[in-house]
Amino acid sequence: MAAKKSGSEMKVVLGLDVARYMGRWYEVASFPNFFQPRDGRDTRATYELMEDGATVHVLNETWSKGKRDYIEGTAYKADPASDEAKLKVKFYVPPILPIIPVVGDYWVLYVDDDYQYALVGEPRRKSLWILCRKPHIEDEVYSQLLEKAKEEGYDVSKLHKTPQSDPPPESDAAPTDSKGGWWFSSLFGK
Repeated sequence: MAAKKSGSEMKVVLGLDVARYMGRWYEVASFPNFFQPRDGRDTRATYELMEDGATVHVLNETWSKGKRDYIEGTAYKADPASDEAKLKVKFYVPPILPIIPVVGDYWVLYVDDDYQYALVGEPRRKSLWILCRKPHIEDEVYSQLLEKAKEEGYDVSKLHKTPQSDPPPESDAAPTDSKGGWWFSSLFGK
């Protein structure tokens, strides 16, 4: 199958079972982003459906320089009437005084039948995440997800594997960067 060109429409999951998608996902690999520490490890996202049944609470965590860095936000369907898994995520920055809303696209490009692996991107193909319910993924499954990303027009050579500990760290077992220093450092490419 030929790869799609940047700017062409990507195929996204139809009929995403949001309740099954909730819970913890470990970042197996991603395109480096300015909003994540470059030395981040044990990166994960935890999703929880809120009482309204339409909004998702998002907790993104990573460990950098021995400290837990995190940001909380929300996710919601870009078009509530659509069956497509095209979501918007909203975070407020900077972490120390969260007053500026930052909104991004979160498109679920693939999820397996058991909701154990997911491929997530966005329409400009500047961000890509390979997610798994466990800290590590089988090589065969990883290769299959790489192929799916290529088919959607992603340059998978940009993917960076995220180091994951086994067992993964607990959120309350590490000091936390409560001042948002990681976020300010990320603005300057550190």
